[in-house]
Amino acid sequence: MTYRTYVALGDSFTEGVGDHDPTLPNGVRGWADRVAEVLAARAEEVGSSFAYANLAIRGRKLGAVLDEQLEPALAARPDLVTLYAGGNDIMRPRVDVDALVARYDDAVGRLVGTGATVVLFTAFDPAGFPIFAAGRGRFAIYNELVREVAERHGTRLVDFWRMREYREPRMWDVDRLHMSSAGHQRMAIAVLDVLGVAHDLEPLALGEAVVRTPRELRAENLAWARTHAAPWIKRRLTGTSSGDTLSPRYPRPARFGTSSPE
Repeated sequence: MTYRTYVALGDSFTEGVGDHDPTLPNGVRGWADRVAEVLAARAEEVGSSFAYANLAIRGRKLGAVLDEQLEPALAARPDLVTLYAGGNDIMRPRVDVDALVARYDDAVGRLVGTGATVVLFTAFDPAGFPIFAAGRGRFAIYNELVREVAERHGTRLVDFWRMREYREPRMWDVDRLHMSSAGHQRMAIAVLDVLGVAHDLEPLALGEAVVRTPRELRAENLAWARTHAAPWIKRRLTGTSSGDTLSPRYPRPARFGTSSPE
């Protein structure tokens, strides 16, 4: 199938954080851009137009994603929408997961009601990631509810929880919170596959794994805690976000190819 208008909604996962590119808006690329590039090429092959918008902003909780992004997405009349939201809520000390997904369900229903193809995502399994592992049960409940939403509305689903290749540390950026370029490339492949879109994307080479001594590993973990974990925890405690001063990378659907929209 050839898509004409693709709108991506969400938080840092969809904005592209971790896939660094200083030449692009907000300094990132991400899996959604990679998907859009493939869809644009396919549209060009059949003489069709293609437009892409990415409304996602890092740090946004589900309520903010829907409050800020849902109406602009609906106004764009897309035939393809991707939506991931809720991960930032689940990592807060307290959250009503059922209420969270109930609002998510309503939004998905509105998107599906337009006739668009909608792609949803489960959250990553945090087993083996100490800072998040304690909330694994909460993530599992969220994921099962998301699977129900996907089944009820007939959406496509990328089941991130079951993608075990993300247990590999090199699939994550140095902050250990966001996917690396290799992680974003793999996610783009997963999205295109679940859509049934032919493509020639291949996983990026990870390079040779670095073997560290226990002492080197301790030093690296301490440096990570100071540089990345502590600021992340502080933002959670103070109610601030790394995306507070940012705007959507591509706020309106525009022609898209191998570079940014015009």
